[in-house]
Amino acid sequence: MTATASRRALRFLTAGSVDDGKSTLIGRLLFDSRAILADQLDHLHAKAAGRSHPEGGPKFDLSLLTDGLEAEREQGITIDVAYRYFATPQRKFIIADAPGHEQYTRNMVTAAAGSDAAVVLVDITKLDLAQQPLQLLAQTRRHTLLAQLLRVPSIVFAVNKLDTVADPAPAYAAVSAALTRFAAEAGIAVAGIVPVSALRGDNVTAPLAADWYAGPSLLQLLEGLPTTQEHDCGGFSLPVQYVARAGGGTGEQPRVCWGRIALGGVQVGDEVQVFPSGERARVAALRRAGAVVEHAQAGQSAGVVLDRQLDVSRGDWLATPGALTAAPRFTATLAWLDTEAATPGRKYLLRHGNRWVQARLTEIRHRLDIHSLQPQDAQTLAVNDIGEVAFELQQPLPLAPYAQNRIGGALIVVDPASHRTSGALLVRAALA
Repeated sequence: MTATASRRALRFLTAGSVDDGKSTLIGRLLFDSRAILADQLDHLHAKAAGRSHPEGGPKFDLSLLTDGLEAEREQGITIDVAYRYFATPQRKFIIADAPGHEQYTRNMVTAAAGSDAAVVLVDITKLDLAQQPLQLLAQTRRHTLLAQLLRVPSIVFAVNKLDTVADPAPAYAAVSAALTRFAAEAGIAVAGIVPVSALRGDNVTAPLAADWYAGPSLLQLLEGLPTTQEHDCGGFSLPVQYVARAGGGTGEQPRVCWGRIALGGVQVGDEVQVFPSGERARVAALRRAGAVVEHAQAGQSAGVVLDRQLDVSRGDWLATPGALTAAPRFTATLAWLDTEAATPGRKYLLRHGNRWVQARLTEIRHRLDIHSLQPQDAQTLAVNDIGEVAFELQQPLPLAPYAQNRIGGALIVVDPASHRTSGALLVRAALA
């Protein structure tokens, strides 16, 4: 097994203010890792004909590799979340280029929910380096605190555009000190603070050749970060995605309950309980990718064959007996995505795992001020708003705090009339 195959892919998002260089940084990672197709290169070279370029850099605009929408190219800003993929000999990566503009906060939320790390860019050209102590941009603070709020495990600061500073050593030291102070005040554990020049390529993939910095390059740091692995110890739970008969559904072939294991592990012979029926059975066989296996663990897709016929269908859960508790109510962080405001008393459809249930928004406890990230009283949540809310379910669900279980603690809100995806819920606490 290669080193790349032995480690999980790292999902990370980039965040920062407009023109901080997020798309250029991602383009640099793709270019230096040779993850760009030949026809893409030809197209970019044609676009760049006649333009001036940084010494030693590629002869085209790296940001064009991610700013795919016509409106993005016209305005010079990122609007949608652009996902890109690349790999090094050490591991694979999934990148989300998230918008920095306040108007597209909902898209940053989309990118953050499920990311293992956040790379927050700090544009050194926008800071007053003569100020003592140096003050960070409000957007830097906001994006960092949003990443913390959305439970992104590893936060990395990339101090960008070092090539524009005459004396980069003291400039980087001042910014690094300001970021360290901010992180300590906010209670954020920082995975690293890295100086880079996305445009020129300094310290992005190859270590910086400077006597004032002896740390890793950005890519080296990312290669060493842990992924948000599902807990593979403790109680087993699996949301059933579909039930099929082995062998194409002919004869007396057993029924196989397929899904992606959310928590723990399971092996042949284990006793499991079906939620919500409460019926119990033992695991007679396990299947993975067409092969018969003896055990499976969190993060893997598996098919479970039970030793007796039970009524199991899409939306049910299989779990260690007693591991799942039915919750009729819960509190959560709600990121509202719909142009029609979220209003207490309204009924919505919620999707949890593979099950749909009706629910009522009973309370908006507060709205988060997007600039100060302080709670404010609110009667409704408008598009792009984030707040703390309470929901009441028509049918109980096996909920868990999102901080402990990303699958059991995440729900999607859908408007039952328009069928629009209206919001994303991150469970804070399940209530009896």
